[in-house]
Amino acid sequence: MKKYSLQEVINITRKEIMAFEKVEQRKWGIEANVVELAKQVGGLAKHIMVQEKYYLKERYKKPEYKTAKKDIEDELADVFFCLVRIADYYKISLEKALIEARIKGLRDRGTQLK
Repeated sequence: MKKYSLQEVINITRKEIMAFEKVEQRKWGIEANVVELAKQVGGLAKHIMVQEKYYLKERYKKPEYKTAKKDIEDELADVFFCLVRIADYYKISLEKALIEARIKGLRDRGTQLK
């Protein structure tokens, strides 16, 4: 698979967002985007809980408790999709915000970025 920069991934995600906006029943406001983010994080949490075997053994017999690494990947991608939508709503550069937050985190912990 081709390697993409973070900005390229954000731009691809924006194209998908525009495609969704053409077929969605109504325009999504910020509240709907935050609810969708919470839903996607919940899906991610469920797949991780299943993968790490936190639930009762009986649950694993049910189809809704089947999971694979691909399911976790898909949920992470869906969370990112929501984050791009929210960042764009507030006109925040997600790439800049991520970089600045991580560099600050390193500095706060006495680690230099090399």
